[in-house]
Amino acid sequence: MKTTTMTRAALAALMTTAFACSHAQADEQSATLKKIRETGAISLGVRESSVPFSYYDEQQHVIGYSQAIALKIVDEVKKELNLPDLKVREIPITSQNRIPLVQNGTIDIECGSTTHTKERDNQVAFSNSFFQYGVRMIVKKESGVKDFGDLANKTVVTTAGTSEERLLRQMNAEKSMNMRLISAKDHAESFLNVKTGRAVAFVMDDPLLYGAKAKEANADEYLITGTSPMSEVYGCMFRKDDPGFKKLADGVIARLQTSGEAANLYQKWFTQPIPPKGINLNYPLSADMKQLFAKPNDRALD
Repeated sequence: MKTTTMTRAALAALMTTAFACSHAQADEQSATLKKIRETGAISLGVRESSVPFSYYDEQQHVIGYSQAIALKIVDEVKKELNLPDLKVREIPITSQNRIPLVQNGTIDIECGSTTHTKERDNQVAFSNSFFQYGVRMIVKKESGVKDFGDLANKTVVTTAGTSEERLLRQMNAEKSMNMRLISAKDHAESFLNVKTGRAVAFVMDDPLLYGAKAKEANADEYLITGTSPMSEVYGCMFRKDDPGFKKLADGVIARLQTSGEAANLYQKWFTQPIPPKGINLNYPLSADMKQLFAKPNDRALD
């Protein structure tokens, strides 16, 4: 009896030591995981109106395609740190403040609708890409606008702090288009400028435009148009110089994509009715997305 008791005690001690060593190793490799362990909480940056990626439903709960991916990463963090009761804090962010909030540690990870660009690589780190898309515009059908060249000498809106803002300024400078540019605080306000006639076009990521249009009762009055001048990708964003946390996030996204789970998530959020009003974006999986799912990677495309 004594021997058995001692053996069990020894095994328990060994297991405790193994857990401690494993966690210590994880902490050494990741300042973010160390912070999460010490605080007992992980802070997610969430968006209020990036349909269908990250947005509020009628009960003010954050839902969406990107949010589902973020929560899968949270589950992996819980497993890695052996913290099943880890608290999840959701912090609303905007296009303007999302990068500073990552840099100063207010949020640990953001999986909303942030474009991975080479310029942003100097400020933050990105996971494997989870979405690839083009840049287009939404206009009223009666506007007569069909492509980007038609925006010359017109008022155009985009959301402040986005890659589209930089793109439009570059077009103005290089092509002398003389566009009058409005930078709105969020995507909902950007589209409102088109609806009220203050701007002729809202230039933004293709899927976000489909989300904005799908919410409208008079959706058939609007047209998503334009030959995309570039292809871009979204990734989850977190602090630089944290290879341990990046490895964890990359692994989750790669498994989702190669297992078929990401494709199922895509079908749920882009090709079927979604909360809160049962809208359907009717945005089928593209060839670029299929290629991304087959070969996960973290490349910026700009």
